[in-house]
Amino acid sequence: MKVTVVGAGAVGASCAEYIAIKDFASEVVLLDIKEGYAEGKAMDLMQTASLNGFDTKITGITNDYSKTANSDICVITSGIPRKPGMTREELIGINAGIVKSVSSSLIEHSPNTILIVVSNPMDTMTYLAHKSTNLPKNRIIGMGGALDSARFKYRLAEALGAPISDVDGMVIGGHSDTGMVPLTSQATRNSVRVSEFLSEDRLNQVKEDTKVGGATLTKLLGTSAWYAPGAAVSALVQAIACDQKKMFPCSTFLEGEYGLSDICIGVPVILGRNGIESIVDVPLSDAEKAHMQASAEGVRKTNGLLEVGV
Repeated sequence: MKVTVVGAGAVGASCAEYIAIKDFASEVVLLDIKEGYAEGKAMDLMQTASLNGFDTKITGITNDYSKTANSDICVITSGIPRKPGMTREELIGINAGIVKSVSSSLIEHSPNTILIVVSNPMDTMTYLAHKSTNLPKNRIIGMGGALDSARFKYRLAEALGAPISDVDGMVIGGHSDTGMVPLTSQATRNSVRVSEFLSEDRLNQVKEDTKVGGATLTKLLGTSAWYAPGAAVSALVQAIACDQKKMFPCSTFLEGEYGLSDICIGVPVILGRNGIESIVDVPLSDAEKAHMQASAEGVRKTNGLLEVGV
C-alpha cells in the first residue's frame, strides 16, 4: 500500500504522521515544491519510527512526480491556507490552478489511484478534479465532512459533559462556515438522541460553533488548523486501504442523490478498497433539507468561479 501526500505543510505532514503511526501503509511519499522541505519533514518523521513503533517508510520528494508512481491513494493538501478573516471560497483563484495541475501529474504516474482532495474551497476543488480528470466518480473524494463531524462531536461532548466515545453525530453539506449541515436531529449519546439531554437553544449553539470551527481556530492560530484535518484524512485513507466499509460524510459527485446533480457536496458514503463504495440516503428533517439545498446553492456559486477548461 503506497500513499502519496502532496503538500508537506502542516496538514500534509500531520496526515503523513498519522498514517505512518497507524502502520497500515508500506510507504508514504510526501511531495512539495519547496526545495528540501518534504525531505526534511520525512526525515524528521522517520526519526520517530522507533519511538512510535511503526515500520511505514516515509519518503520526501521535491516536485518529482515520477517518485509517486503506482500510488494506491493520493492526497492533495497543496495550496494556500486560510488567514484570519478569509473564507475558504477566497482561496479559489490560486488553489484551482494548483489542484488541477497536481491532479494531472498524479494520475499520469498512478492512473489507478484514488484521489482525496483537501485543498479549499474543498467541494469546488473536488468538483474541479471530476471535471478535469477522467477518473470515475468513486475514485475522487473530498475530505470535509469527516473533519466537520469530528468538530461536531467535540462540541456535543463539551455541551453534554460526556466522554467523546459516548457521542455520535454527522455533518453533511458544503465544507464552509455557512454551508455545513450538522444533523442535530440524529446525533446521539450512546444511542439516545442528544435532544433528550440538551435544550433546543443549546443544540443550536453547538450547531453554530461547529460551523465556524475552522474559522475559530484560524483566528486563534493565525492560519488553518492541522491536527484534526490530518487525522481526518488519515481515517479516510485507512478506511480505503484496509477496505473497512466505514461510513463517513465525504464530498462526492451527485447524480440525483439528495435531489442534487452535477455537484460535489458532503453526503454519507461507505468507503472501501474501491473508494466510494456507495452513497447512503439518510432521512432529513424539513429544516435539514432546506439547509442542504441552500448549502448546494452556495457551492454552485463558488463552482461558477471556476474555469475548468474541459
